[in-house]
Amino acid sequence: MAVFTQVNDDDARVLLRDYALGEFRSLKGIAAGIENSNFFLSTNQGEFVLTVFEVLKSEQLPFYIELMNHLAERSVPVPQPMTRHDGKRLSTLHGKPAAIVTKLPGSFEPLPTTRHCAIAGQTLARAHLAGRDFAIHQPNLRGLSWWEETAPTVKPFLSPDLAALLQNSLDEQIALAKTDDYQSLPCGPAHCDLFRDNVLFAGTRADPVMGGFIDFYFAGVDHWVFDVAVSINDWCIDQATGVFQPELVQAWLKAYANVRPFTSAEHRVWPVILRAAALRFWISRLYDFYLPRPARTLKPHDPSHFERILTQRTMGAIPALPKES
Repeated sequence: MAVFTQVNDDDARVLLRDYALGEFRSLKGIAAGIENSNFFLSTNQGEFVLTVFEVLKSEQLPFYIELMNHLAERSVPVPQPMTRHDGKRLSTLHGKPAAIVTKLPGSFEPLPTTRHCAIAGQTLARAHLAGRDFAIHQPNLRGLSWWEETAPTVKPFLSPDLAALLQNSLDEQIALAKTDDYQSLPCGPAHCDLFRDNVLFAGTRADPVMGGFIDFYFAGVDHWVFDVAVSINDWCIDQATGVFQPELVQAWLKAYANVRPFTSAEHRVWPVILRAAALRFWISRLYDFYLPRPARTLKPHDPSHFERILTQRTMGAIPALPKES
């Protein structure tokens, strides 16, 4: 969501001619994230988010746009893409694909409580089940094949010990992918990036209300337990050490399992999947840190954060998934 492409008020006014969204009022860049250019767009009919896609190609985007629309139509709280006069939900701005989606209520919670975790876990399970009949199939573009391709480009920047951690962790995931358990894991459309800052809460801290899941542009068809692991590794830890906070983990996993119980295979692979989720974001942060792309507001995340989490998942205690009923 860093601003790579500059969009001015006149650009927005011209773009709005293709929609029935009212008259332009204001446009403001969103200085967060590292993949797309995002803007808050206000009209006399409502509040929206304008996204200009910097990395994803036009042929890849229907998966994300139509998935959000699919989930929104099934009452999952996600941004709903707006439809143009010509029936399309994608536009072009400065030669790049763009979309306008609804702005959801609330803000992200930097210090989630057990209540926040339970609401988020339940909503993620609902999203997984709601996506089962989604017709478009697109793999997680930041999945295992991307890790294999990218790890050699970042390894030269690492110390010998960290390079060994990277290679050993990658080898473990390659081996897991060949197992029967891995092949049997339930899968479908998954968010794949459900960090705390991609979930909005309305209400109060004591009595939060789900505002919705945002930023679906790392989504893909993947194993649902991987989606859970990505979330647990961010929501339910001490941020300074990466150590799990058991009460938060229990609240998240129990709420999720009450909607979609975990399978036997998911129980067996859970520790390795937690490491997979840590590895994925360690590699991507190493890449963004050492091989950054230019952007007006780009601030690469510190890769050492996920180095610590991966180390914890390798050496530390792993909380069990809730028992099958």
